[in-house]
Parts: sequence; C-alpha cells; structure tokens
Amino acid sequence: MKYLYFLALIQILSFNILSAQSNASCCQASSIKAFTDLANDISFVMTHEEPLPFILQDPKGKNISFPIAGGEDGKGYYISGKKNNYKWIFVFQEWWGLNDYIRLQADMLQTSFPDAHILDVDLYDGKVATTREEAGALMQAASPERIEKIILGASNYSGTSSKIATIGWCFGGAWSNKAAIMLGKKAAACIMYYGMPVKDEAQLSQLTAPVLGIFADQDGWITPKVVSEFKESMIKLNKSVETYGYSADHAFANPSNPKYNKSFSEDAWNKSVAFLKKHL
Repeated sequence: MKYLYFLALIQILSFNILSAQSNASCCQASSIKAFTDLANDISFVMTHEEPLPFILQDPKGKNISFPIAGGEDGKGYYISGKKNNYKWIFVFQEWWGLNDYIRLQADMLQTSFPDAHILDVDLYDGKVATTREEAGALMQAASPERIEKIILGASNYSGTSSKIATIGWCFGGAWSNKAAIMLGKKAAACIMYYGMPVKDEAQLSQLTAPVLGIFADQDGWITPKVVSEFKESMIKLNKSVETYGYSADHAFANPSNPKYNKSFSEDAWNKSVAFLKKHL
C-alpha cells in the first residue's frame, strides 16, 4: 500500500515538473527572452562597438531610489517636473545599462518637456557595462520578473494619477513596449527604438497607448519582416501604431556607437518629440 502511495506521489511530482517546464518554455518564447538570447549570437554582440567615453556635464537630474514591494529598492535618474504635473516619461536604457548617455537622453527630453517628470528606470540595479561582453552578460542575467517589479515600483513612485510615456532603445526598446502594456490605462504613449516588439497578440490586446516604432532596415535581428508582422498584429487589434525604417544598422541612434548616424538620429528624435507632444 505504501509502495502504491509512493508511486502515485512520484507521478504527481513528475507531472508538476513537466507542467512547470512547459510553462517556462512558454515564458521563454516572449519578446524579452528572444531579445536577451541574442547575447549568444556573436554577430549581434560584435555589432555593438565599445561605447565611446562620455561624462555628462551639469546633469539636470539626480540619482534616486524608490521602494519595490517585496524586494530591494529600485534605482533611477530623475528630473523633477512641475509640481502636481501628471505627465511622466519613463526612459529605458540600452544593454549597456543606465550610463551617462541615457542620462543625456533624459536631459534632452527635459528641454522639450520642461513641465514633465522624467525618470530613467535602471533595469540593472546600478550595474553598467563598458564592454560588449559585460553588456551581453548583464542583459542575460537581468531577471524579467525583477524588471517587471522595478517598472511597477516606478509606476507607484509616479503617483496614482500619472500619465506615463515610455521610450527605450535596443534592450530598453523591448521593455518600453512591454512596460506600456504593464502600465495599463496609465500608459499615454510608447516609443521603441530597434527593440524586439511584443509578438503575443493576447498581450498586445491589453495595450491602450499609441506606439511609435523606430527601426533599422539593415538590422539583422529586428528585421523589416519582424516589424511588418508587429504592425500587422497591431492593426488587426485596432491599435494605434506608426513605424519608420531607416537605411541603417542596429543602434544607429546611439551617440556612443562609432557607427552613429547623426542625420537619421536627429530625424528619429524629432519624430519622437512630436509624437510625445501629440499624445502626452
């Protein structure tokens, strides 16, 4: 009798393990996992040249921390807006981490949106890479569950009545899209630069914010086909979306990249600012 009980218990445990593996496989099919897996692709890694040294002079914001339920405080770079203003812009880093180039993007946004609160959301909990290898390791090690908690903590920090626009590049572009879904009715606009878009239509159906996608036609990973399929899904779901493709490679808008394309980057930035002014 004890043997039969033990055998049944083993079968139940085996079923639970298989179910967990199945669920994990499902989760691993997400756009975020698909993007982080690119760190295993040596050609993708080599596309990102070492960032040029840069120190932000006279920053407009300050480094802050904010509480996260059931975990360590989150970190960010914050530029305070006008008191009682409900407009927020969440900025999501590239795979390098929250470095001074990302702080510069926040400072540039503050110039165009002086009344808004601007928060660079640190997805790596203070870690910053200076080499391709470090960046790949940090991106792979970043827990999606932890990042989701960071985003929700940032949302709580912004207040209950905030309207939030998201913008991000590369790894942060993927998280800009994901965050806009997570933020629900708080989300006012979403801008993603050459990040892997969310493909799951069940998730996209929850998106309430309009999306602006800035992509590189020569990108070997977030390809024009990927972009086209994303746009088709958005249109099918009756979601607001506009995309622009530039004759450039991945990360063309990053001034720390030696292959930075100034004219394309400026055009994309102007489109981004106009999009935010329209929707935020």
